[in-house]
Amino acid sequence: MKSIVIGSGFGGIAAALRLKAKNHDVTLVEKQKDLGGRARVFKKNGFTFDGGPTVITAPYLINELFELFGKNPKDYINIIPLNTWYRFVFEDGEKFDYSGNEDDMKNQIERINKDDVKGYENLVKFTKKIFDKGFMELSDVPFDKPLFMMKQLPALINLKSYKSVYSLVSSYIKNEKLRRLLSMHPLLVGGNPFTTTSIYGLILYLEKKWGIHYSMGGTGNIIKGLEKLMLEEKIEILKNSEVTSINFDKNKIKSIIINNHKELEANNVICNADPPSVYEKLLDNKKINTFFNWKKKRMDYSMGLFVYYFGTKKVYKEVEHHTIKFGNKYKEHLEDIFDKKKLNNDISYYLHRPSATDKSMAPEGNDCFYVLVPVPNNQSNINWSIEGDKFKNLVIDKLEKTLLPDLKENIIEDFYLTPDYFEKELNTKYGSGFSIQPKFSQSAYFRFHNKSEVYDGLYFVGAGTHPGAGVPGVLSSAKVLDKII
Repeated sequence: MKSIVIGSGFGGIAAALRLKAKNHDVTLVEKQKDLGGRARVFKKNGFTFDGGPTVITAPYLINELFELFGKNPKDYINIIPLNTWYRFVFEDGEKFDYSGNEDDMKNQIERINKDDVKGYENLVKFTKKIFDKGFMELSDVPFDKPLFMMKQLPALINLKSYKSVYSLVSSYIKNEKLRRLLSMHPLLVGGNPFTTTSIYGLILYLEKKWGIHYSMGGTGNIIKGLEKLMLEEKIEILKNSEVTSINFDKNKIKSIIINNHKELEANNVICNADPPSVYEKLLDNKKINTFFNWKKKRMDYSMGLFVYYFGTKKVYKEVEHHTIKFGNKYKEHLEDIFDKKKLNNDISYYLHRPSATDKSMAPEGNDCFYVLVPVPNNQSNINWSIEGDKFKNLVIDKLEKTLLPDLKENIIEDFYLTPDYFEKELNTKYGSGFSIQPKFSQSAYFRFHNKSEVYDGLYFVGAGTHPGAGVPGVLSSAKVLDKII
């Protein structure tokens, strides 16, 4: 059985390894000169910057890929737990250190609003129920049949999946600060907490179940370890190879074309690429039926990302590994990003400082950062060639006034990525950071299916298909694939 995997993000690599474990002849095709997709690595003058995912949860999903071949993950990667998962910082300067220490969590909640301690306990209990159903039972099973989806509906309704994550949290928590920090998880997978189905409240419990981890040497070292494993297992890897079309015969996938000229035949093609981009750019749309076109057109896409990478000559020892800084407004700011598609100066952001844990990420005596700011996707028509530098300066100004004093004079290396990078280099529709939004109407059966609804032999893994974005999500999508090929 010849299987070709397009794209080498976590989903594509996991798919290639799982198919190889089933004795498929596997070729992995990657457009870029390096593997990783969103998890690419940028090296600049001694600084190592992870391109995208920095929060590692459910590390067993990574370990499984090595164990499929009887290998010890520790021989390839070094993933360690973090004590403080996130430091939340509010506009008034108040801080909250979010962790797996429940006594500490409750003490901090009590300091803010003692009446919410019980509510927090009940919220955790309820998210466990969602986690047991949504993640443990359903994250790695295919949702390609409407009858299967209908069978799940009573349980999903019972778990209040019709509510948003923010609404669910608010039914247990009264303080607005606590509501924000306990409802922010959809933003990690491209969703608005005010519209994302409460199914994604399972992330809160998933973190508690396995903790938050970091890969020494950066997330890129996981990619490096997995690449080594693939080569050992004789998976063919083609880099600098952009798939320019997928060929079929009577709706059966036949081959792919690389760089407009090289043809590779295949029984199966697995796309770790944004499904709408695959259907629109690599396939003959004349074959796509009206219903599927309607489904594709009605999709709402996740926000875009502005990611600013920088290294400093000053070490900011007081800054945690992961910091989330809220602006003044929350709902209004998210409406600007997701609905109105406009920039707002009152930004919230995620600051990553890997050198807090791993000194190898920066030259000695220096510090390494990236700051990720949710912004509108490219449906906004923002001209980033004009707005990019302005927005970078806004971000620096905000950081300097709050977390990183004297930042401007201490930056010695920097660059940034905008939604344009995601659209042009990662081929995501509208430059969205996480493919389609995780709304209820775009979850499970209502997402793009793991097994194509249109072409025989075409499959999908990654953020745009079931179960969704985030490292556990895309790794689980490869487990779904395991069950349908």
